Amino acid sequence: MRKEGQYLGVQLLTRKSYQVLKPSKTAAWGKRRAWICKQLRMVGFVFGLMGSFFLLDSVMLTVVHHISFRNGHFRSKEWQMQDGGRGYDINVENTEKLMYERLINLAHTALTKNELQEDPFSQWKEPYEQASSWKPCADKSNSTDKSSSAIHQEGVMNGSGFILVSANGGLNQQRVAVCNAVAIAAMLNASLVLPKFLYSSVWKDKSQFGDIYQEDYFINLLKDDVRIIKELPFHLQSLDLESIGSQVSDMDIRKESKPLYFSKVIRPLLLRNGVVHFLGFGNRLAFDPLPANLQKLRCKCNFHAFKFVPRIQEIGSLLLKRIRKYNYRVSELDKQLLGNHMPSSLLVGNNISGKPLKYLALHMRFEMDMVAYSVCDFGGGEKERRELQAYREIHFPALVTRMKENASFSPAELRKFGRCPLTPEEAALMLSALGFKQRTYIYLAGSDVYGGRSRMLPFTSLYPNLVTKEDFLTPSELAPFRNFSSQLAALDFIACATADVFAMTDSGSQLSSLVTGFRTYHGRGRAPTLRPNKKRFAKILSHNGTLEWIEFEERVRKMIEENQRVQVRPRGRSIYRLPRSPGCMCKASERNLEHP
Repeated sequence: MRKEGQYLGVQLLTRKSYQVLKPSKTAAWGKRRAWICKQLRMVGFVFGLMGSFFLLDSVMLTVVHHISFRNGHFRSKEWQMQDGGRGYDINVENTEKLMYERLINLAHTALTKNELQEDPFSQWKEPYEQASSWKPCADKSNSTDKSSSAIHQEGVMNGSGFILVSANGGLNQQRVAVCNAVAIAAMLNASLVLPKFLYSSVWKDKSQFGDIYQEDYFINLLKDDVRIIKELPFHLQSLDLESIGSQVSDMDIRKESKPLYFSKVIRPLLLRNGVVHFLGFGNRLAFDPLPANLQKLRCKCNFHAFKFVPRIQEIGSLLLKRIRKYNYRVSELDKQLLGNHMPSSLLVGNNISGKPLKYLALHMRFEMDMVAYSVCDFGGGEKERRELQAYREIHFPALVTRMKENASFSPAELRKFGRCPLTPEEAALMLSALGFKQRTYIYLAGSDVYGGRSRMLPFTSLYPNLVTKEDFLTPSELAPFRNFSSQLAALDFIACATADVFAMTDSGSQLSSLVTGFRTYHGRGRAPTLRPNKKRFAKILSHNGTLEWIEFEERVRKMIEENQRVQVRPRGRSIYRLPRSPGCMCKASERNLEHP
């Protein structure tokens, strides 16, 4: 009984103690629960913040995909070159060809890191303010020009004869040949017959002057400087010019001959037979020394006399409207190239910003003819070497003969000396080093890239937002230009010349050269151009295995900026590419003094 009482007492004591301790344990659990909830809220906040970033990134990618025409991004089309029926179809491979894998990986990392940062405006404008102080003046007349014109008009009636020119090459080579012929005709006081364009086995284009340019505009604009007629007088048309010694080919004239040659050799021939026919005439007139009035005439011809025919202007205008999506402030470049066909109406598209799109135009000079002629090695192995050699034997037999007679330089030495065109991979590395973001909108001129898709993969992996004229123009809109490479090149010329930024991979290309000069002349200091020094770039890339990305960026940017410096054309250099030269362009202060 006593034990039961003791047990009962202990039990009661235990219950009482539990009742006393229970509120204390409940309070501790409450604190613990509050701490857990606080931690969960913090974790939720972190995940929410990360989700916001992912959402923002998704929105930005959506914007990127809306930038390009027809669902935005670069379409995975079959990049291949069909060599105009010459028996060469470059097989499309899906395996990318890399020469600088380490740098490409570093570029990917840098672009990903910088994608959300704001674009530095400096990428889209001329780096030197002095560029805007140079103004066009080749079409301006002063008292000396007027007196020379009067003498010319008087002398033309008793001129020395007629000059025929059959220009070779593509659109841009022909343009240079025509302006050189204009200068020669003026120099020899001869009448120029409207130039003809030779058919080329490479270009396969039967276009003539009037299919590309406005003939009457060309003749009338230059009438005070040289007499231009559409046909040779009837009594001279039956002459066998070759048999009488009046046909002069490129084999007969040294490249960049001085004016003295034309005075001593061509003038007597012209006076004797009444007509001279220049066959080819590629780069046969030197840039210096040349009288100032003839240098000015060259500029007037190149920068003012060539106007594309209305149907090219119309399609070029449509192309620009679709590239930019929205109206934009019309520039002097637009006026010069498009005339009365400048974009005027709003094009409603997927550009959700409602603003004109900035775009970079890139001339990728990596067609098969360029690659084969360079005799460089591009990492494609034995198959590629055999393919290029077979192409050379058909299209460049003289080059093959020289290669057999003289071993010259090895492919590695050619690359070291800057003789090799940049590959798409190298072009992508250049743009990424300059800070252009992965979403940069890029118009590609010259889409027949040798090596096709496998050669383009390193570029499109870094810059997927790549478009061509075929992306913007329908098959029916392009149909009139099919099989006319020069007319298609005119559309590329328009898109490149009017771009916010123009970049090239080979400064020796005539398209790149003439677009650069046109932007310098008519761009009013607001048309930046990116031109690599291939020799310096090759040296930079030779350190691919050890160079850190920050150093690579610094060296590439310095290389480009040095080529953008504003300077007067050096003696002997092309006035078509470097028009900042007396009589062609004038500094604003000089122009105000000379032409009040």
